[in-house]
Amino acid sequence: MQSKRFDVTALGELLIDFTESGLSEQGNALFEANPGGAPCNVLAMLAKLGRKTAFIGKVGADQFGRRLRRAGEGAGICMDGLAEDKTVPTTLAFVHKLENGDRDFSFYRGPGADRTLTAGEVSRPIVEDCKIFHFGTLSLTHEPVRSATQAALAWAKDAGALISFDPNLRPPLWDNLETAREQIAWGLAQCDVLKIADNELEFMTREKDFHKGAAILQQQYPNIRLLNVTAGPGGSYSACGELWVHLPGLALGGVVDTTGAGDTFCACVLNTVLKKGLDALNSEAALGEMLSFANAAAYLVTTKKGAIRSMPERMQIEALLRMTAEIR
Repeated sequence: MQSKRFDVTALGELLIDFTESGLSEQGNALFEANPGGAPCNVLAMLAKLGRKTAFIGKVGADQFGRRLRRAGEGAGICMDGLAEDKTVPTTLAFVHKLENGDRDFSFYRGPGADRTLTAGEVSRPIVEDCKIFHFGTLSLTHEPVRSATQAALAWAKDAGALISFDPNLRPPLWDNLETAREQIAWGLAQCDVLKIADNELEFMTREKDFHKGAAILQQQYPNIRLLNVTAGPGGSYSACGELWVHLPGLALGGVVDTTGAGDTFCACVLNTVLKKGLDALNSEAALGEMLSFANAAAYLVTTKKGAIRSMPERMQIEALLRMTAEIR
């Protein structure tokens, strides 16, 4: 890839995930304040893998905003593109773990600072100086951040960056789901690399069969050169041209919190793209190797609470891969 200051620049939400952490002596629910937000989660994992990353977004000029800036810097992410809103507070999310292992989110974002980012506050030099530009749809739910995202993406494309997209659908954050579908479709039409969850694939294609759903997206959006589907315990799938590879999930137990698993997976895919290039992912072996590493990393992040500060080290991922290979 071309020489750039940053391997990956991401734009979007940066927030506090309040994760359930038992009960107090009085029986009240305790919550742990974990720094999070999907785009920054992706960058944190990439930084663990030695990549140079930069974040663009907005937080409130409050204690949570200051904590988030420090968390990003501590994770090795360039936070020069982080703006502050003096009147709107930092976005908060409360994460409740359901009995089936899934999560239920309660967002305090009406509005939250991430929604108020304007195109004028986006650092164009940071956007243009990256190899891959990554975004999701939480920055497309409302104005002015929607226009800021669209402007940044256009700058990134003009500068020759690959575009990475993760819909990261959160229905409560949309005024209506038809708007969500329209904005996800816009994102699909922009990206070279797609990471999409199983429920999002069904939402966009109305197809429960992952292979058929992926084929529909490939036909509708020929710009997508690498399409990856995550299915939780069901593992992950990757489609590149006519190639289609599936790897099962790691059924090892010990899952504490699935927050950030998809973001960790996405980061590992982008790391492979940076390392090998999209053209080299032209075999089942290459896609399988990419998925194995991404699956292992995604599993490891679920064994801890939160995301940004829970990303695994490369050596931990490689150790897990060796262990699972011995088991097989």
